[in-house]
Amino acid sequence: MNIIFHGHACFEIQSDAGRLMIDPYLRKNPKAKVKPADFKALDAILVTHGHSDHLGDAVELARLTGAVLISNFELCRYAETFGVRIHPMHIGGKHVFPFGTVKLTQAVHGSGIEQADGTCLYGGLACGFLLQLEGKRLYHAGDTGLFGDMKLIGSLTEIDLAMLPIGDNFVMGPEDAAEAAQMLQAKVVVPMHYNTFEEEQQDAKAFLALLSRKAPESKGMILEPGQYMKL
Repeated sequence: MNIIFHGHACFEIQSDAGRLMIDPYLRKNPKAKVKPADFKALDAILVTHGHSDHLGDAVELARLTGAVLISNFELCRYAETFGVRIHPMHIGGKHVFPFGTVKLTQAVHGSGIEQADGTCLYGGLACGFLLQLEGKRLYHAGDTGLFGDMKLIGSLTEIDLAMLPIGDNFVMGPEDAAEAAQMLQAKVVVPMHYNTFEEEQQDAKAFLALLSRKAPESKGMILEPGQYMKL
């Protein structure tokens, strides 16, 4: 399968079983090389939480492609008011879809849905995703700080690819992300959620060097927006 990075925390997954998008922050993302109109067919859109740089263009994409929107219960019910297909879930739960299995994990973060007047609606609990697709296991941590149960996630699941935030300030920084990789024991680690905003400037190569010391069993890989890797 192909894993395409569209900047920030947005990943597109192309497999024979289906085409997925995670946290589609595209239109207002200065690093993204694509926009919602570039997508004509998606099977599912997965959203980790309600902040605008993650919920992003999910509703528009769901309308354009007919994809089902998968997230926590509260965020799905919010999206449903815009007429899109939803599949509500919650942390600890999993579901088998035609394209593979999705399980929600905890993420230590907020999930307010920002409104035009500056207020926030309640968006449920932020989450991460454990995906099983075509025999591969992928972990998108979402926006999160370091938490001890990452070790439990790693011990229960052999993770082929972990997508981890490294930006600091709003999410865990490089040091904590390397610690997370050590606990998860992922075969490949791709950093995300950095260098989009002024508060989250990081050196990805320095993170990879730190990763090689803290979690030598994990191979670090940097993807620039628009680049892809095969898994």
